Amino acid sequence: MNGSQRTLLITLTGRDRPGVTSRLFGTLAGFPLTVTDVEQVVIRGRLVLGVLVSYGTGTDVGQVWTAAEKVAADLDMEVELSTGRDKGTPLSRRRGRLHVTVLGSPLRPAAMAGIAGRIAVGGANIDRMQRLSHYPVTCIELEVSGADPEALRAALAVEAVEQQVDVAVQRAGLHRKAKRLIVMDVDSTLIQGEVIELLAEKTGRLDEVAAITEAAMRGELDFEGSLRERVALLAGLDTAAIDDVRDRVRLAAGARTLVRTLKRLDYKFAIVSGGFTQVTDSLVADLGIDYSAANTLEVVDGRLTGRLVGPIIDRAGKAAALERFAHEAGVPISQTVAIGDGANDLDMIQAAGLGVAYNAKPVVRQAADTAVSVPYLDAILFLLGISRDEVEAADAEDPDLAGETDRTEP
Repeated sequence: MNGSQRTLLITLTGRDRPGVTSRLFGTLAGFPLTVTDVEQVVIRGRLVLGVLVSYGTGTDVGQVWTAAEKVAADLDMEVELSTGRDKGTPLSRRRGRLHVTVLGSPLRPAAMAGIAGRIAVGGANIDRMQRLSHYPVTCIELEVSGADPEALRAALAVEAVEQQVDVAVQRAGLHRKAKRLIVMDVDSTLIQGEVIELLAEKTGRLDEVAAITEAAMRGELDFEGSLRERVALLAGLDTAAIDDVRDRVRLAAGARTLVRTLKRLDYKFAIVSGGFTQVTDSLVADLGIDYSAANTLEVVDGRLTGRLVGPIIDRAGKAAALERFAHEAGVPISQTVAIGDGANDLDMIQAAGLGVAYNAKPVVRQAADTAVSVPYLDAILFLLGISRDEVEAADAEDPDLAGETDRTEP
């Protein structure tokens, strides 16, 4: 497009009802106009419809205005019209298109003000906003243009801490939609609590094991060494205790919804755990998980020996598992999402296309692309652009969900 074009922005506001959009475009069809942009938002039954059209020198703008006013009057709506010139999208706006996802429980106006202010200070523009969820958390997604991703991510990370919300910054377009493999930690992520501590409770050595676990999760101890030390404290435990612990394991709130929704969308789902196959194998069968990797407790004569068998799944092992799963799924690493909470998840979080720190230790939050601190695992769906309405619509069509209890309503 050479030079500039004359433009009209027609905005209809009022009660939403069927046929508003078709009526307006039907009227505009009688004029020599070209549609260049459309935005439509409905909030609590109130519609805001904006149509940007361009026109040539022979077009009678007054007639267009009169026709638009008649449409508004017939529909009992308000109409605004403004003229201008479209000089094309500046290069700064074509580049750096980002999705900024804001999660809050609750989400206060001050948080949105702070985030919008940081975006403006960075010289960027909010082109569009939409709500993805109102429960169990409120999630608002902003489409932002003209921003430097790293600078904006750093600025919004500071604001997120100040406002006590979660904020994710991701590149828009096909890059985001291409994520096809989710790899997730198990203990304190997919499930509530730590399996090794549940086992230690059976031996009366919970305090010793919990202290070592906490230090390892903070990155203060070598994971493999700390794991072997903790497992040694389980020596002599009857395998019946493992069966009992397996029955006591509880999924994180929203875990079934997360896995079910992603599987419907043809994502591959994997778990990788510093815990034990004696528990993760049942999770794989229950949830229909595609790939898994975990450590295995050695059992002799029906009792734990206090040793492990096979390769250790530690920090490096988790990253290697991510690469292996991606290869088996035929998915580039750039199209993977890794989710975890502890220091032994760091390598896979940093290697993945999107690294998510879920209710994580500070060292993990600092290294991840984004952090989620609400106690609902399915909030991660919103980072992928999947709305609560879409999840519920799919659930409503599934007859197998009768009696489903994995709801994260307040």
